Amino acid sequence: MSDYNVIDTDVEAIMKESFIQYSMAVIVSRALPDVRDGLKPVHRRILYTMYENGLTPDQAYRKCADTVGSVLGKYHPHGDASVYDALVRLAQKFSMRYPLVDGHGNFGSVDGDPPAAYRYTEAKMAKMSVNMLTDINKTTVDFQSNYDDRLKEPVVLPSRFPNLLCNGSVGIAVGMATNIPPHNLHEVIEGMKTVMKNPDCTLDELMQSIKGPDFPTGGIIMGRSGIRAAYGTGRGKITLRSKTSIEEIKGRNCIIVTEIPYMVNKARLVESIADLVKEKRIDGIHYINDESGKDGMRIVIELKKDANPQVVLNKLFSYTQLQDTVGVIMLALVNGIPKVLTLKEMLEQYIDFQVDVITRRTKFDLNKAKEREHVLKGLVIALDNIDEVIEIMKTSKNIPEAKQRLNQRFGLTDIQADHIANMTLGRLTGMERQKIIDELAEIEVKIADLEDILANHQRILDIIIEEVEAIQDKFGDERRTQIENVSGEVDIEDLIPVEESVVTYTNAGYIKRMPVSEYKAQKRGGRGVTGMKQREDDYIDELQTCSSHDNILFISNKGIMYKLKCYELPEGSKASRGTNIVNLLELGEGEKIAAMIKTADFDEGKYIVMVTKNGKIKRTPLTSYRNVRKNGLIAIGLDEGDEIAGVRMTFGDNEVIVATHNGYAIRIRETDIREMSRVAHGVKAIKLRGSDYVVSMARVRDGASVLTVAENGLGRRVPLESYKVQNRGGYGLMNYKSGGVCGIKVVDDEDDIIMISTDGIVIRIRACDISMMSRYSRGVRLMRVGEDGRVVSFTRTEHDDDVETAEVEKATAEEIAEAQAEENAEVIEDNTESVENEDSENTEE
Repeated sequence: MSDYNVIDTDVEAIMKESFIQYSMAVIVSRALPDVRDGLKPVHRRILYTMYENGLTPDQAYRKCADTVGSVLGKYHPHGDASVYDALVRLAQKFSMRYPLVDGHGNFGSVDGDPPAAYRYTEAKMAKMSVNMLTDINKTTVDFQSNYDDRLKEPVVLPSRFPNLLCNGSVGIAVGMATNIPPHNLHEVIEGMKTVMKNPDCTLDELMQSIKGPDFPTGGIIMGRSGIRAAYGTGRGKITLRSKTSIEEIKGRNCIIVTEIPYMVNKARLVESIADLVKEKRIDGIHYINDESGKDGMRIVIELKKDANPQVVLNKLFSYTQLQDTVGVIMLALVNGIPKVLTLKEMLEQYIDFQVDVITRRTKFDLNKAKEREHVLKGLVIALDNIDEVIEIMKTSKNIPEAKQRLNQRFGLTDIQADHIANMTLGRLTGMERQKIIDELAEIEVKIADLEDILANHQRILDIIIEEVEAIQDKFGDERRTQIENVSGEVDIEDLIPVEESVVTYTNAGYIKRMPVSEYKAQKRGGRGVTGMKQREDDYIDELQTCSSHDNILFISNKGIMYKLKCYELPEGSKASRGTNIVNLLELGEGEKIAAMIKTADFDEGKYIVMVTKNGKIKRTPLTSYRNVRKNGLIAIGLDEGDEIAGVRMTFGDNEVIVATHNGYAIRIRETDIREMSRVAHGVKAIKLRGSDYVVSMARVRDGASVLTVAENGLGRRVPLESYKVQNRGGYGLMNYKSGGVCGIKVVDDEDDIIMISTDGIVIRIRACDISMMSRYSRGVRLMRVGEDGRVVSFTRTEHDDDVETAEVEKATAEEIAEAQAEENAEVIEDNTESVENEDSENTEE
């Protein structure tokens, strides 16, 4: 036993110590990102190696094998697969919101296809990643020795933009994991500015800038409660849904998928849907085809003819990754220690890092400036005493002796004497002397500025804002991931600002909301601006202006009412199509929305008045619709073949005007329509001639006038007094002689009118600019429509004083005289007013 050196030790202690060391190595050196630059060591080493090798965006691509080899040999002593996989992910547009590597070749696909081997692919730095390494040579960050102490590598990159939030990070360490979703660069920088300008800002204020994650593959985030939890605590769950639409192709309804949740394998998703169909867990699917290509993603799910698209879509959301849950864990390394961070803390850490970077860069520049100033001062002394300097240089045995004599004679330093000794004869000219003096003056100004930056913290913050705004302007883009509100969330309404919105609904069932300020007032008769992108056979059918917190009541062609908050509707731009209503409401087979109305509450004293195309009218207390279920509520009983033509909110003592397509109208009292239950069919409002039908209904307001707009873009206002009150059930009065009426509105001089044509053109004009004329006049041109176009919808909204409104022309004297002559010649009122009998078919429940 004496020949052996046996050491007794506790295996538990050895295992504990070894496992802790291994765990810390994995946590710090592999799996978790640094909160400052948002990179793991392997990603940081790849970018720094490419920077060292000159693989900048303006240079040619180089084989990935070369880059991988350099990273392995210099900084990352691990397997080549780990380096190449990391490099590939930095180049994948479906993985990175803002790719940091510009790849050339096969770098994999969203279907899960692997990249080509690194001997086939090429890569260089992306333009975005240049900002990760800006000023790295100005001692802005610390460096450490590499694995064999041959080289130095940066501990962290300067990262001029908040990469951790913009690109996110995913990693599994020992006993902990991180999953930080990517965000929109523009929003994150706005959030940075919010924190810098108001360090005490609340989460609600911060979320006004940063709406939520923004995934590179788009999709729709359902609800804000998960986002708020993640931002407020560092942990949360986000429901991410595919972007879908329902289209009719060759006589069949098809579900079109154009965006899928982040990190979902498209090929496996299509395969899983096919398996569910084979297992008969989902009925109604006829065929599945992946038509994705260069133009983007497109998965076509063709349905059987008797299938309900919404039912099938809901099952797909439930059983497949068309709807996925993203768990957010905002874990990152802070000073080498793993920490779960809130959104504000993450921004604060990055801002503090940038303050340090700018401070160190400024000190570096200051030292360089002072060194140059020192040299220039020596050169100025030499030029001022050039004859004596030349004499010293001529009479000295060698250069060291000359430097020593210069130092003794003029009090110079060795550095100054060295530059004087190396000065060429060309520097003795007057022009060169002036250049030195000018440069010295510039350097002195620069030094003063740099010293002021170091002494003034606010100036450092201003520089950070200026630099990130430059990146924001260059690389900022539109949000890709849509956020939709989900009813029932506790904190949704508090996060939504109260603002006026325009809600549009198209004939094909697409709905969206926009700020009312999107539409600018224009002169009467203009062509307007493009309101939306739409299919050739689609056009806007309904348009409402309302508050973002109002309730929007939807009445379908089958007499069913649905309810949504205005802010629950998807927000879109003027050019976007919006979201199909079947994605928001549980509509039945063959059911579509016929009318929309708004209400802030369901108080007593309010009524819903509905009129149908066949001329029936019904009045029901609004309280009867207080509890609208998710699958809808019966709003009116309809006769076979009848449809809703108009819906208005009344207050018990109003009057309404019902207008027909062929140009007739009747004004009746609300009290002439007795209160009825929800399921009642209603009573006769107006008798119709021939094939005529009701197109619109308006509520009378004191001091207002009646605006009639024809489908050909003509229109005029008429005083309310021109429409005498009649008993319901009569034929009414002549409203518009030429027929082809689009609708009527009761307006006053303070209103603006927004009109839409079948071409998708929107125009906004002031109501007071529309001429007041007689009931028999054709009116003046309000909107110019194409040869086959027509006005399909219009609405009124309050005038915005902030919008410049030009003075527009009125009707000419000839137009007014012609209208007056027509009015004097007409005698049809005697015939229409004589028939005021009520319809005998008044139907109750």
